[in-house]
Amino acid sequence: MTMKFDIQPASNPVPEKDRVAKLVDPGFGRVFTDHMAIVRYNQAKGGWYEAKIEARANFQMDPAGAVLHYAQEIFEGLKAYKRDDGGVNLFRPDANARRFKDSADRMAMAQIPEDVFIEAVEQVVRIDRAWMPGGEGSLYLRPFMIASETFLGVKPSSEYIFAVIASPVGSYFKGGPAPVSIWVSENYTRAAIGGTGAVKCGGNYAASLRAQAEAIQHGCDQVVFLDAVERRYIEELGGMNVFFVFDDGSLSTPPLGTILPGITRDSIIALARDAGKTVREEPYTLDQWRKDAASGKLKEAFACGTAAVISPIGKVRSVSGDFDISGGAAGPVAMGLRKQLVDIQYGRTNDPHNWIRKVF
Repeated sequence: MTMKFDIQPASNPVPEKDRVAKLVDPGFGRVFTDHMAIVRYNQAKGGWYEAKIEARANFQMDPAGAVLHYAQEIFEGLKAYKRDDGGVNLFRPDANARRFKDSADRMAMAQIPEDVFIEAVEQVVRIDRAWMPGGEGSLYLRPFMIASETFLGVKPSSEYIFAVIASPVGSYFKGGPAPVSIWVSENYTRAAIGGTGAVKCGGNYAASLRAQAEAIQHGCDQVVFLDAVERRYIEELGGMNVFFVFDDGSLSTPPLGTILPGITRDSIIALARDAGKTVREEPYTLDQWRKDAASGKLKEAFACGTAAVISPIGKVRSVSGDFDISGGAAGPVAMGLRKQLVDIQYGRTNDPHNWIRKVF
């Protein structure tokens, strides 16, 4: 399916002086560009229609809008990267488009065609290219979809709004990636088999916030969840996948099923295997993590995701005891993979898997 977007430039964009000032230190997810993409769906009208690029503005929604009551909502996160030659790259937008369709399917929502998803993202990047930060900054893109039908009743909505907004972001870590501390949640679980753990929906993140608050109360940066059945196996952080690096050079990461199939996770597996490393996707218990850290068998642990790329894990805290990993320092495997991945994203090195899509 192909759709032509009606381009309606903002009549009152942010003045250049103000935009430049905002880009000096945009932080993460607090500054937004001038435009957004909107595509609407109505079952009675035969599906998707009215694709537009227009000025970023508030939505008008009836108080009985379905998303407000039954949480039919999904989203994605990806970045646009400025190359040294001034062009702009997207990193694996096709993978985001596929995952978005999978999320829609699980949440009983209309599935937007992958080419429409990618075109919407590219159009926002094109019209708001002046918002691209320099250096290690990037333009964070947030495609999302909400149920917009007005009704009170538990059924899939027959109307949806798909949108893409953009936010310039600086480097996630100032001064380089610093090891993070992790709190093991033993009271709360993130997902169960058959649930929505593999879906990028707001409800999953809302359910993680209480555990994240508990982590902060214990002086930790992030929370890591255990499986919902036995409360033994490591699953993922509140918003990131996790990897373990062993003394034989191999890597391990929890298997898919109840965790998000991270695109950064998948990319790391591919790059590690390219380098001849063994990567296992297998269950790993908290007890084994503690034992392997103590014995020295475990050399590194790190989390990964779109925002931070790779975050080394230096300390693990839990009710049953704390432990450090390799003295709490960032390890060479995590940092090497991070550099390789970032260099591909910014177009500084070769792209062996054809992950890059050049917008211009």
